[in-house]
Amino acid sequence: MTVLIAVPGSEACAQRLGTRLGLSVIVPELRQFPDGELYVRIDRDALGEDAAIVGNLSGDNFLRVAFLAGTARDLGAARVGLVAPYLAYMRQDSRFQRGEGVTSAYFARLVSSAVDWLVTVDPHLHRYDSLDAIYSIPTTIARAAPAIARWITEEVEHPVLVGPDAESVQWVAAVAAQCRAPYLVLEKTRRGDRDVSVSAPGGPWNGHTPVVIDDIVSTGRTMVEATRQLRAAGAAAPMCVAIHAVFADAVSAELVAAGARGIVTCDTIDHATNRICVADPLADAVRARLA
Repeated sequence: MTVLIAVPGSEACAQRLGTRLGLSVIVPELRQFPDGELYVRIDRDALGEDAAIVGNLSGDNFLRVAFLAGTARDLGAARVGLVAPYLAYMRQDSRFQRGEGVTSAYFARLVSSAVDWLVTVDPHLHRYDSLDAIYSIPTTIARAAPAIARWITEEVEHPVLVGPDAESVQWVAAVAAQCRAPYLVLEKTRRGDRDVSVSAPGGPWNGHTPVVIDDIVSTGRTMVEATRQLRAAGAAAPMCVAIHAVFADAVSAELVAAGARGIVTCDTIDHATNRICVADPLADAVRARLA
Protein backbone atom coordinates (compact mmCIF):
# COMPACT_ATOMS: atom_id res chain seq x y z
CA MET A 1 0.00 0.00 0.00
CA THR A 2 1.24 3.48 -0.89
CA VAL A 3 0.68 6.53 1.28
CA LEU A 4 1.18 10.19 0.43
CA ILE A 5 3.38 12.35 2.65
CA ALA A 6 2.61 16.07 2.42
CA VAL A 7 5.49 18.53 2.62
CA PRO A 8 4.32 21.44 4.80
CA GLY A 9 2.44 23.87 2.59
CA SER A 10 1.39 21.13 0.14
CA GLU A 11 -1.36 19.55 2.23
CA ALA A 12 -4.17 20.70 -0.10
CA CYS A 13 -2.40 19.29 -3.17
CA ALA A 14 -1.76 16.00 -1.35
CA GLN A 15 -5.41 15.76 -0.32
CA ARG A 16 -6.59 16.36 -3.91
CA LEU A 17 -4.32 13.57 -5.10
CA GLY A 18 -5.28 11.29 -2.23
CA THR A 19 -8.97 11.69 -3.04
CA ARG A 20 -8.42 10.83 -6.71
CA LEU A 21 -6.06 7.93 -6.03
CA GLY A 22 -7.82 6.49 -2.99
CA LEU A 23 -4.67 6.91 -0.89
CA SER A 24 -4.28 8.18 2.65
CA VAL A 25 -2.28 11.30 3.38
CA ILE A 26 0.25 11.65 6.18
CA VAL A 27 1.05 15.13 7.49
CA PRO A 28 4.48 14.74 9.12
CA GLU A 29 5.85 16.71 12.02
CA LEU A 30 8.49 18.96 10.55
CA ARG A 31 9.90 21.92 12.43
CA GLN A 32 13.11 23.76 13.11
CA PHE A 33 15.34 23.46 16.13
CA PRO A 34 16.41 26.78 17.71
CA ASP A 35 19.61 26.69 15.64
CA GLY A 36 17.62 26.39 12.40
CA GLU A 37 18.23 22.71 11.72
CA LEU A 38 15.25 20.55 10.72
CA TYR A 39 13.39 18.07 12.90
CA VAL A 40 11.41 15.36 11.08
CA ARG A 41 8.95 12.81 12.43
CA ILE A 42 6.55 10.50 10.55
CA ASP A 43 3.84 8.39 12.15
CA ARG A 44 5.30 4.90 11.65
CA ASP A 45 1.93 3.17 12.09
CA ALA A 46 0.46 5.17 9.18
CA LEU A 47 3.31 4.41 6.78
CA GLY A 48 2.79 1.85 4.00
CA GLU A 49 5.17 -0.28 1.98
CA ASP A 50 5.69 2.60 -0.46
CA ALA A 51 5.48 6.34 0.01
CA ALA A 52 5.10 9.31 -2.29
CA ILE A 53 6.19 12.70 -0.97
CA VAL A 54 4.05 15.56 -2.32
CA GLY A 55 5.62 18.99 -2.50
CA ASN A 56 7.67 21.36 -4.59
CA LEU A 57 11.42 21.75 -4.33
CA SER A 58 11.76 25.51 -4.53
CA GLY A 59 13.47 27.48 -1.78
CA ASP A 60 14.89 25.19 0.91
CA ASN A 61 12.34 22.42 0.40
CA PHE A 62 14.90 19.99 -1.01
CA LEU A 63 16.24 19.28 2.49
CA ARG A 64 12.71 18.72 3.76
CA VAL A 65 12.04 16.22 0.96
CA ALA A 66 15.40 14.48 1.41
CA PHE A 67 14.92 14.14 5.18
CA LEU A 68 11.34 12.90 4.77
CA ALA A 69 12.52 10.32 2.21
CA GLY A 70 15.31 9.14 4.48
CA THR A 71 12.98 8.87 7.46
CA ALA A 72 10.37 6.94 5.47
CA ARG A 73 13.01 4.44 4.34
CA ASP A 74 14.32 4.02 7.88
CA LEU A 75 10.76 3.26 8.99
CA GLY A 76 10.35 0.53 6.40
CA ALA A 77 9.20 2.10 3.12
CA ALA A 78 10.58 0.05 0.23
CA ARG A 79 10.22 2.82 -2.35
CA VAL A 80 9.88 6.58 -1.93
CA GLY A 81 8.77 8.73 -4.83
CA LEU A 82 8.29 12.46 -5.23
CA VAL A 83 5.33 14.34 -6.68
CA ALA A 84 6.59 17.87 -7.36
CA PRO A 85 3.96 19.71 -9.43
CA TYR A 86 6.51 22.47 -10.13
CA LEU A 87 10.03 21.24 -10.76
CA ALA A 88 12.48 23.93 -9.66
CA TYR A 89 16.03 24.47 -10.87
CA MET A 90 15.41 23.85 -14.57
CA ARG A 91 16.32 27.40 -15.64
CA GLN A 92 20.12 27.14 -15.87
CA ASP A 93 20.34 24.39 -18.48
CA SER A 94 23.53 25.56 -20.17
CA ARG A 95 26.74 27.44 -19.49
CA PHE A 96 26.07 30.81 -21.08
CA GLN A 97 29.18 32.51 -19.70
CA ARG A 98 32.53 31.18 -18.56
CA GLY A 99 32.51 30.06 -14.96
CA GLU A 100 28.76 29.46 -14.64
CA GLY A 101 27.39 26.34 -13.03
CA VAL A 102 24.82 24.23 -14.86
CA THR A 103 22.66 24.02 -11.75
CA SER A 104 19.82 22.08 -13.36
CA ALA A 105 22.14 19.08 -13.77
CA TYR A 106 23.57 19.37 -10.26
CA PHE A 107 20.10 19.61 -8.75
CA ALA A 108 18.91 16.59 -10.75
CA ARG A 109 21.71 14.53 -9.23
CA LEU A 110 20.68 15.59 -5.72
CA VAL A 111 17.02 14.72 -6.30
CA SER A 112 17.93 11.42 -7.97
CA SER A 113 19.96 10.47 -4.91
CA ALA A 114 17.09 11.21 -2.52
CA VAL A 115 14.02 9.58 -4.12
CA ASP A 116 13.26 6.59 -6.36
CA TRP A 117 10.97 8.26 -8.93
CA LEU A 118 9.61 11.66 -9.86
CA VAL A 119 6.30 12.98 -11.19
CA THR A 120 5.96 16.62 -12.21
CA VAL A 121 3.85 18.92 -14.38
CA ASP A 122 5.32 20.37 -17.59
CA PRO A 123 8.92 21.02 -16.55
CA HIS A 124 10.86 23.77 -18.31
CA LEU A 125 12.50 21.61 -20.97
CA HIS A 126 14.29 23.98 -23.30
CA ARG A 127 17.75 22.66 -24.06
CA TYR A 128 17.01 19.16 -22.74
CA ASP A 129 15.01 16.73 -24.85
CA SER A 130 13.65 15.05 -21.72
CA LEU A 131 14.22 14.80 -17.98
CA ASP A 132 16.16 11.60 -18.66
CA ALA A 133 19.02 13.80 -19.88
CA ILE A 134 19.78 14.84 -16.29
CA TYR A 135 17.70 12.63 -13.95
CA SER A 136 18.88 9.07 -13.31
CA ILE A 137 15.56 7.99 -11.75
CA PRO A 138 12.31 7.17 -13.61
CA THR A 139 10.30 10.32 -14.32
CA THR A 140 6.75 10.95 -15.54
CA ILE A 141 5.41 14.27 -16.85
CA ALA A 142 1.78 15.26 -16.36
CA ARG A 143 0.52 17.62 -19.07
CA ALA A 144 -1.50 20.73 -18.24
CA ALA A 145 -2.61 21.37 -21.84
CA PRO A 146 -6.00 19.55 -21.61
CA ALA A 147 -7.00 21.46 -18.47
CA ILE A 148 -5.88 24.79 -19.94
CA ALA A 149 -7.72 24.08 -23.19
CA ARG A 150 -10.94 23.33 -21.28
CA TRP A 151 -10.65 26.58 -19.33
CA ILE A 152 -10.06 28.63 -22.47
CA THR A 153 -12.96 26.96 -24.28
CA GLU A 154 -15.30 27.76 -21.38
CA GLU A 155 -14.06 31.26 -20.55
CA VAL A 156 -12.79 32.95 -23.74
CA GLU A 157 -14.79 33.61 -26.90
CA HIS A 158 -12.98 33.28 -30.24
CA PRO A 159 -9.51 32.81 -28.75
CA VAL A 160 -6.25 33.13 -30.64
CA LEU A 161 -3.37 31.67 -28.64
CA VAL A 162 -0.13 33.62 -28.41
CA GLY A 163 3.25 32.26 -27.41
CA PRO A 164 5.51 35.11 -26.21
CA ASP A 165 8.72 33.38 -27.35
CA ALA A 166 10.07 30.33 -29.13
CA GLU A 167 10.30 28.36 -25.87
CA SER A 168 6.54 28.59 -25.40
CA VAL A 169 5.58 26.97 -28.71
CA GLN A 170 5.46 23.46 -27.19
CA TRP A 171 2.70 24.49 -24.76
CA VAL A 172 0.87 26.87 -27.08
CA ALA A 173 0.67 24.37 -29.93
CA ALA A 174 -0.61 21.61 -27.64
CA VAL A 175 -3.34 23.81 -26.13
CA ALA A 176 -4.33 25.22 -29.54
CA ALA A 177 -4.78 21.72 -30.95
CA GLN A 178 -7.07 20.71 -28.09
CA CYS A 179 -9.27 23.81 -28.11
CA ARG A 180 -9.15 24.09 -31.92
CA ALA A 181 -7.91 27.66 -31.92
CA PRO A 182 -5.34 29.39 -34.13
CA TYR A 183 -2.02 30.38 -32.60
CA LEU A 184 1.03 32.51 -33.26
CA VAL A 185 4.44 32.78 -31.63
CA LEU A 186 6.33 36.04 -31.01
CA GLU A 187 10.08 36.57 -30.73
CA LYS A 188 11.73 37.55 -27.46
CA THR A 189 15.11 39.12 -26.76
CA ARG A 190 16.37 38.81 -23.19
CA ARG A 191 19.07 41.19 -21.98
CA GLY A 192 18.73 40.47 -18.27
CA ASP A 193 16.46 38.87 -15.67
CA ARG A 194 14.06 41.84 -15.82
CA ASP A 195 15.00 43.30 -19.21
CA VAL A 196 13.23 41.72 -22.19
CA SER A 197 11.67 42.86 -25.45
CA VAL A 198 9.05 41.05 -27.53
CA SER A 199 8.39 41.41 -31.26
CA ALA A 200 5.24 43.05 -32.62
CA PRO A 201 2.56 40.56 -33.72
CA GLY A 202 0.85 40.58 -37.06
CA GLY A 203 -2.85 41.15 -37.65
CA PRO A 204 -5.71 41.53 -38.36
CA TRP A 205 -7.44 40.02 -35.34
CA ASN A 206 -10.93 39.50 -36.83
CA GLY A 207 -12.65 39.60 -33.46
CA HIS A 208 -10.35 37.06 -31.79
CA THR A 209 -9.30 37.50 -28.17
CA PRO A 210 -5.59 36.85 -27.59
CA VAL A 211 -4.62 34.38 -24.87
CA VAL A 212 -0.95 34.64 -23.97
CA ILE A 213 0.35 31.28 -22.72
CA ASP A 214 3.67 30.53 -21.03
CA ASP A 215 4.90 27.80 -18.74
CA ILE A 216 6.29 30.01 -15.95
CA VAL A 217 5.46 33.52 -14.82
CA SER A 218 8.24 34.78 -12.57
CA THR A 219 9.12 38.47 -13.00
CA GLY A 220 6.31 38.75 -15.56
CA ARG A 221 8.44 40.81 -17.96
CA THR A 222 7.75 38.52 -20.91
CA MET A 223 3.97 38.59 -20.47
CA VAL A 224 3.91 42.34 -19.84
CA GLU A 225 5.87 43.07 -23.02
CA ALA A 226 3.77 40.63 -25.06
CA THR A 227 0.61 42.33 -23.77
CA ARG A 228 1.91 45.78 -24.69
CA GLN A 229 2.77 44.64 -28.20
CA LEU A 230 -0.62 43.01 -28.69
CA ARG A 231 -2.49 46.12 -27.56
CA ALA A 232 -0.29 48.36 -29.72
CA ALA A 233 -1.13 46.14 -32.72
CA GLY A 234 -4.85 46.70 -32.16
CA ALA A 235 -5.72 43.43 -30.45
CA ALA A 236 -8.38 43.12 -27.77
CA ALA A 237 -7.23 42.99 -24.15
CA PRO A 238 -5.44 39.63 -23.85
CA MET A 239 -5.94 37.04 -21.14
CA CYS A 240 -2.67 35.69 -19.76
CA VAL A 241 -2.32 32.04 -18.72
CA ALA A 242 0.67 30.44 -17.01
CA ILE A 243 1.21 26.88 -15.83
CA HIS A 244 3.48 27.69 -12.88
CA ALA A 245 2.81 30.76 -10.71
CA VAL A 246 6.32 31.48 -9.44
CA PHE A 247 5.66 35.24 -9.16
CA ALA A 248 9.03 36.58 -8.06
CA ASP A 249 7.58 40.09 -8.58
CA ALA A 250 4.10 41.61 -8.26
CA VAL A 251 2.82 40.89 -11.76
CA SER A 252 -0.98 41.11 -11.87
CA ALA A 253 -1.23 44.90 -11.51
CA GLU A 254 1.47 45.49 -14.14
CA LEU A 255 -0.29 43.21 -16.60
CA VAL A 256 -3.58 45.03 -16.15
CA ALA A 257 -1.78 48.37 -16.52
CA ALA A 258 -0.24 47.08 -19.77
CA GLY A 259 -3.72 46.28 -21.09
CA ALA A 260 -4.37 42.66 -20.11
CA ARG A 261 -7.76 41.37 -18.94
CA GLY A 262 -5.94 39.52 -16.17
CA ILE A 263 -3.90 36.42 -15.47
CA VAL A 264 -4.85 32.91 -14.43
CA THR A 265 -2.57 30.03 -13.49
CA CYS A 266 -2.66 26.30 -12.87
CA ASP A 267 -2.55 25.12 -9.27
CA THR A 268 0.96 23.64 -9.34
CA ILE A 269 2.03 26.42 -6.97
CA ASP A 270 -0.52 27.81 -4.51
CA HIS A 271 -1.39 31.39 -5.56
CA ALA A 272 -4.40 33.71 -5.68
CA THR A 273 -4.41 33.48 -9.50
CA ASN A 274 -5.02 29.70 -9.52
CA ARG A 275 -8.06 28.95 -11.66
CA ILE A 276 -7.04 25.80 -13.52
CA CYS A 277 -6.86 22.51 -11.63
CA VAL A 278 -4.32 19.94 -12.84
CA ALA A 279 -5.02 17.35 -10.14
CA ASP A 280 -6.53 14.88 -12.64
CA PRO A 281 -3.53 14.64 -15.02
CA LEU A 282 -1.21 14.67 -12.02
CA ALA A 283 -3.12 11.78 -10.43
CA ASP A 284 -3.04 9.87 -13.72
CA ALA A 285 0.74 10.28 -13.88
CA VAL A 286 1.17 9.10 -10.27
CA ARG A 287 -1.15 6.15 -10.92
CA ALA A 288 0.96 5.10 -13.92
CA ARG A 289 4.14 5.37 -11.87
CA LEU A 290 2.70 3.24 -9.06
CA ALA A 291 1.40 0.53 -11.42
